[in-house]
Amino acid sequence: MWTITRAGLQAPAAQALPSECPHCHAHAQLTPVSVPDFASLQRDAPQRVGIVFRCNACGVPRFFRFTVRRQESERIVLAGNGQELERAPERYAFGYLPANVARLFREALACHASDCFNAFASMCRRSAQAVFEDLGEGGRLRMFDTLEDIIELCELDGDTAHLLRAVIFGGTGDRDASLPDVDASHAGVLLEAMKDLLYQTYVRREKLTRAMRMRRFFAAQSGRRLAVVSARDEALDATDGEAGPQADSA
Repeated sequence: MWTITRAGLQAPAAQALPSECPHCHAHAQLTPVSVPDFASLQRDAPQRVGIVFRCNACGVPRFFRFTVRRQESERIVLAGNGQELERAPERYAFGYLPANVARLFREALACHASDCFNAFASMCRRSAQAVFEDLGEGGRLRMFDTLEDIIELCELDGDTAHLLRAVIFGGTGDRDASLPDVDASHAGVLLEAMKDLLYQTYVRREKLTRAMRMRRFFAAQSGRRLAVVSARDEALDATDGEAGPQADSA
C-alpha cells in the first residue's frame, strides 16, 4: 500500500507501478515529484488522489491516480496499484505502410493509448479494410492465413480467436457484422495481432526487398570493379608482351 504522511509519500516494499516506461521503453524506477499536501488531504478527504512520478531513465513525467483506502489521523492509505492517466501511443514503423493504412492504424493506436478499447477495435477493422482494398482478395486471404498462424503459435483460446476474426475480418461471412465488445485484455491481444499482421504484410516484405536490392547493388558494383581490374591486367599483360621482344632484340 502507498501511504501519505506529513513526511511525504511512503512507497510499498515491492514495486507496485509498471516499470516499463511507455515513452522510452526502458525498465526504470519512478521518482515521485508531485504529491498532494497531507494537511489538504486531511481537510478535503478526497476519494481519489493524483501523484506525478518522473521516469529515472528519460525524465518524462507519468501521471497516476490512486484510490484512497482509508484515512487516519497520521496517514492516508492509498491503493497499491495506481491507474496511469496518460500513456504514450505504441511505436510502429508507419513509413512502411501505405498512407491510408498508416493514417487509420495511427488513430487506432491513439484510441488504445486512451483506453478507448471498442473505438480501438473499430479502427483496427477499418485499418484491415484499407489493407484489403490495397492488396485485393488475395491479400485478404493471406492475412487470414497469417492470423490463423498467430492463433496457433500463441495457443489462443477459442473465444479470443473468434474475437480476433470478428474484429479484423467481420466474422465468418458478413464483413460488415457488428463488432464485439472489447475489454483491456482482449485489446492487448488484438494490438499485438494487428502489429504482426501489418508487419508480415508490409514491413517484412519492404525490408526484405530493400535488403535484396542493396545486396544486388553491391554485387553489381563488385562485379564492375572486378571487370575493370581484369581489363587493366589484360592490358598490362598485352603491353608487357609487346615490349618483351623489343627489349630482347635490343
